[in-house]
Amino acid sequence: MRKYWFILILFIFPLDNFAQTTDIRHTYNLDLTLPNSMSNKAFEDIMQGLVNASTYYQYTFKNGFNLGAGIRYAYFTINEFRVPEPVSGGLHSGAAFLKLGWQKFFNETLALDFGVKAGYSQNYFLTNLNDSIGANPFQVNAIYAEPALSLILMADERTSFRFYLGYGMQDFVFLPSMLGLSTNGGYVGDKIKSKSGYLLCGFGFSFYFSNKQE
Repeated sequence: MRKYWFILILFIFPLDNFAQTTDIRHTYNLDLTLPNSMSNKAFEDIMQGLVNASTYYQYTFKNGFNLGAGIRYAYFTINEFRVPEPVSGGLHSGAAFLKLGWQKFFNETLALDFGVKAGYSQNYFLTNLNDSIGANPFQVNAIYAEPALSLILMADERTSFRFYLGYGMQDFVFLPSMLGLSTNGGYVGDKIKSKSGYLLCGFGFSFYFSNKQE
């Protein structure tokens, strides 16, 4: 528990006596994570996340706050052991987003970034069953949000790598029928009332177009 309080303190207090001021403005970022389905019980059981990738430009102000814009792609495959009838395919999800965040350098090599990506997503369920009924893909559009915390390690003055932990949320309720299944397989009531969500864990890369230290 103590380590969590320590991280919280780092976020609240600037620690100017501990860190140099690192003036970084323009950044290109790439995040590559593994999504783990959660929240909606049907989504958690049936859909298995394979990849969640986003790329975006970010501008950081002198006080550490940053703004960014980019695109994201995610793919979920189907757990064939959790569906009542054979089905193959998966979910392709694309999104455009804006990012609002805050970044703090504690020394020349270590920093934390907390931010939220939010935007609009288009989700395509491409399966053999949807194809057989002429509804392939089954499309769902939704609001998308992704709060995340990153631990950044500088490789040199122009590049850095980071550990990424976040949670993706999509404003739609997943139903097994979206895969073309003739039944929801017993997922009713509380098992399907929650919006689709997934835990994200992975790594990121940043390239800094300008980097001067004061």
